[in-house]
Amino acid sequence: MSGALYLVPNLLGTVAPDAVLPARTIIVARGIVHWIVETPKAARAFLSTLEMPVPIAQLSMTALAEAASDAELEALLAPARDGHAVGLLSDAGAPAVADPGARVVAVAHRTGIRVVPLVGPSSILLALMASGMNGQQFAFHGYLPQRPDARIAALARLESESRTHARAQAFIETPYRNIAMLESIVRTLAPATRVCVAVDLTLDSESVLTLPVSAWRGRDFAGYAKRPAIFVLQA
Repeated sequence: MSGALYLVPNLLGTVAPDAVLPARTIIVARGIVHWIVETPKAARAFLSTLEMPVPIAQLSMTALAEAASDAELEALLAPARDGHAVGLLSDAGAPAVADPGARVVAVAHRTGIRVVPLVGPSSILLALMASGMNGQQFAFHGYLPQRPDARIAALARLESESRTHARAQAFIETPYRNIAMLESIVRTLAPATRVCVAVDLTLDSESVLTLPVSAWRGRDFAGYAKRPAIFVLQA
């Protein structure tokens, strides 16, 4: 537990930690006092569910600024250089994956600090696993453009790349735009292109459905509104 940066996966929603996280991850997290977090409020909520051995207020918790310089990131890692465990925590899922924490990990490697990834949920990998699409060759694209015309162009490009390389293409959307994304998908993609929509992963309300675009057309998308989702397509 000494002198290392521990990458601690967060929950994907309201669920008992031991229903999702392995015992080792919980045990290691309980032993960490120094934390680098995406959002302190979300971090405190998560750590409270772990029944930390010390009051949450006594933990050292620093928010990671997106514009932080390398020197500032090195300063955040000072406890690890002094022989203490430092935890890196995202608001949800695996830290440093589609997350600004990747820069902290890069600085840790550059400055000789041991990096220890802990096991826990990654919505991207869970969706890919459950999609039935190519897990040998895939790409994750983060958020697609917000403007409808740019979003449609991006979907067409991903479909073309998938067809050319036999590659699964994964991306996310802000929950309140899920319906707009699905409407763009059914208007843009070829009928035979498969699309997986995975929502509320690891929660009791989890739903994963893979269908060709032709089968998505005409469906009621209202049930996907305001729910965390991962989209995967393959032509």
